[in-house]
This record gives sequence, C-alpha cells and structure tokens, in this order.
Amino acid sequence: MTKERNLHKLVDEIEKQFPLEPHVKAAFLSVDREAFVPNGFKHLAYTLDALPMVASQWISSPLTVAKMTQHLELKGVDSVLEIGCGSGYQAAILSKICRRVFTIERIDELLKEAKKRFSALEMHNIFTRFDDGQRGWKQYAPFERILFSATAKEIPEILFEQLAEGGILLAPVEQAENYHIITRYYKKNGRITSETIEQSLFVPILDGTQK
Repeated sequence: MTKERNLHKLVDEIEKQFPLEPHVKAAFLSVDREAFVPNGFKHLAYTLDALPMVASQWISSPLTVAKMTQHLELKGVDSVLEIGCGSGYQAAILSKICRRVFTIERIDELLKEAKKRFSALEMHNIFTRFDDGQRGWKQYAPFERILFSATAKEIPEILFEQLAEGGILLAPVEQAENYHIITRYYKKNGRITSETIEQSLFVPILDGTQK
C-alpha cells in the first residue's frame, strides 16, 4: 500500500471517532507519520496507537494529535508554541497550518532526533529549543497559541504572560492520578478564563532538562 493510501486510511480511522475540519485533515494528509515512528514500530505507523520512543516517552496517538490540533482553533494563526516536542509529529502537523511553530523539548536525545526529521522533511518553519518548556520562550513571545503536549498539574503563570491577547492555551491538566482533562484557556482583556473539553491521558511534564 502506498504512503498516500496509508495516510488516507489513517485519516479515515481518525474521522470515525472525531470529524476533522478541512485544514486539519489537509495537514494530516501532508505529514507522513511513519517518519516520526521508531524503526521497530514502522508497521504500526498508520494505526491510532500511541507508540513508545526513546527515553521512556511516547509518540501520541494520531487521534489525540488531531483533537489537540483542532481544539487549538488554528485557522489564520501565525505563531504557536508547543511545550514538549517529543517525536516532532505534533509540531509537524502544526507547521502545515501555522506560519511559525516554536517547540521546546527538555530531553536532548529526543530533540536531536526531531530536528533531524524536520530537516529531512524540509520543514523550515519549525524552530526548536532545548529547555524546560515550562519557562516558555520569551524571545518570540507573545504567541497566539500555546500547546502542552504533556500533562501539567498547573499552568505556569509565565506562559499566560507569553500568550497573546485573544490567544488560546491548550493543555491536559491533571485533576487526579491518571485522570487528565484537556482544558482550553482564553486570554481576553488580560484575564484568563477556561473550559474543560474531555478526558485524556498524556505523559507528565517534568522539571528541568535531561542531557
């Protein structure tokens, strides 16, 4: 089966559970998930499974990535900050919708792998940083959108400061052990309001960096 047919099959599987807006669907059809999956799991690249990577991390299920992407309301958005680059798959999807994607990863080995993938796929509008993502990326703030690709117990105030007026921050927030709720925060007139969307399961965000 060709990669194109595999991608269409993947999108069909996502849409059985979560209908995609046209711009999100187009992004998924233009990013080959196989390029982001470790060698031993290539045969599962087009399934809806989350898959293990190095450093005890996971590449999220494409269904989860689709939901997070769509819940960010990205149409017409210029800049997005991702906390937790991981394999780079989520950033790659974002890069097909937004003009500039800034992604931070705390595990050096993961970031180096992701950067190689971005380079090989000629994704030149993704900017990477090795750091604790909970600090954000002040140099390029404010961001119209901020996305957590890992579960936070609470959102650091500095990230709300780096969110543009009228912007959205989306994060899985831990309510109890193994009970995470995707929460969407809005910044209007300098005030933060929030709404809960649905339950999810992500790896936890950790402090500091790991070489």
